[in-house]
Amino acid sequence: MENNRTIFLRQQVYATLFSLANKIQVKGDQNLEAFTSRQLMMLISILHLPDGFASINNIARKMGTTKQSIKQLVNIVEKKGYIMTVPSKNDKRSVNIVITPSGNQALYRDAIRGTEFFDTLFYELTSEELDTLWTLLKKLYRFDGVEQDGFEETVEYNPLEKDKQNNEIADTTFSRLI
Repeated sequence: MENNRTIFLRQQVYATLFSLANKIQVKGDQNLEAFTSRQLMMLISILHLPDGFASINNIARKMGTTKQSIKQLVNIVEKKGYIMTVPSKNDKRSVNIVITPSGNQALYRDAIRGTEFFDTLFYELTSEELDTLWTLLKKLYRFDGVEQDGFEETVEYNPLEKDKQNNEIADTTFSRLI
């Protein structure tokens, strides 16, 4: 039987995680220019997926959220002209999300602003504490048996090269439509 202290701690940890996630999102949004925190994380998720695999399902899995939530984000960011959907080469029933040249420019600017926000957010934590926190968060993420599909891999991100690749994809897509 669990004691009252354990029950209390679980409730406090849950409430604190919930409140902290909201606070970080609000403060993060205030520090960004072109995107909200969730929109920026969606774009970062796209960068962390292999080329040709940035589908709604894969982005949702990467972010630990629902397809419906990602569809809403995609619609908003697409209306701003920062992303576009293209037919998937791997699955005829699916589309891939591609970052446009203007999206790459905005992403680059907001990623720099985000890094500055991280400096403020994690100011009081040492590298060792960050490592411990990350380990504990990954352990907590697995509560339902699902491992986090995280962001550990290094992404070579050159906005100018991405613009060139995306223009080629856009040209191919538009020529097929004509």
